[in-house]
Amino acid sequence: QVQLVESGGGLEQLGGSLRLSCAASGIIFSMCTMAWYRQAPGHQRELVATITREGRTNLADSVKGRFTIFRDNAKNTVYLQMDSLKPEDTAVYYCGTNWFGVEYWGQGTQVTVSS
Repeated sequence: QVQLVESGGGLEQLGGSLRLSCAASGIIFSMCTMAWYRQAPGHQRELVATITREGRTNLADSVKGRFTIFRDNAKNTVYLQMDSLKPEDTAVYYCGTNWFGVEYWGQGTQVTVSS
């Protein structure tokens, strides 16, 4: 049974930082590309960052220079370090992966940035 469990969200002020974590089980984590998505109220879910099993990363233009994605294969965990937060970063953040052709998502963690 595949499970992705996000944590680390919360309320932060403009310019602050948060670190999200996503703990995975039921997959061979080291073989998986992992991703972070976000969905703001009234908006579609958007891709924020990805990291391949080799550690190659890709970030959305809106977060480049502010967010970092990294992974710890020993802990089966992927992280999203979010710095210089802006109110427009407010959203529910989800981690996701594709395992044998099936998309899996966590339950999401709320990030709210106040101005």
